[in-house]
Amino acid sequence: MKVSVLQFPGTNCEYDTKYAFEKLGAEVNIIWHEETTLPEDTTLVVVPGGFSYGDYLRSGALAKFAPIMTAVKDYAANGGKVLGICNGFQILTETGLLPGALKRNDNLHFISKHHHLKIINNDNTFLSELNINDVVNIPVAHHDGNYFIDPDGLKELEANGQVLLRYCDKDGNNQVLNGSVEQIAGVCNKEKNVFGLMPHPERAMESLLGCDDGVKMLQGFFK
Repeated sequence: MKVSVLQFPGTNCEYDTKYAFEKLGAEVNIIWHEETTLPEDTTLVVVPGGFSYGDYLRSGALAKFAPIMTAVKDYAANGGKVLGICNGFQILTETGLLPGALKRNDNLHFISKHHHLKIINNDNTFLSELNINDVVNIPVAHHDGNYFIDPDGLKELEANGQVLLRYCDKDGNNQVLNGSVEQIAGVCNKEKNVFGLMPHPERAMESLLGCDDGVKMLQGFFK
């Protein structure tokens, strides 16, 4: 498996992401935002977390114009798998690769802690190693993680099985974290080859560091 991890000015999770996928056995390349092509044998593109372009204007709004994003959109259109984590999720919504938008947290504060997530749909590559209603404990670190989509868009997400994850308590009961519509923490596109989530599975790879629930989340891409 060959993973291409994008890097923008302000990205700060590319090396954590590289470590996580290498730990699982992948070959990982970090791709600078000014590149115009992806390696030909790329099997997964990851848009990692951080603060691309300092989050000026709006989170992800400037990164969508980076040259590499044209290649990512073409790659996704041809069925290639793309994963956006935190700022990467924001970038994917800005580019239109994923539906909805990420707004400022409803409490207007940066949130940084471990938080539980419930698996809502697993009929996709990303979460195929987990069961529906499984609960995982994954770090979150964001200021603009409040997922929004209009009522019609939400109905479509639900009908197509595009809601992947919801914020919950340790027993799986839905729990408000940042104001996200229906406590949504992650979604995918209709074709189920583009995935985005605000929590950071790449930071949950070692039980020594508090949790290794991220391992099963990322292992699905190796099937």
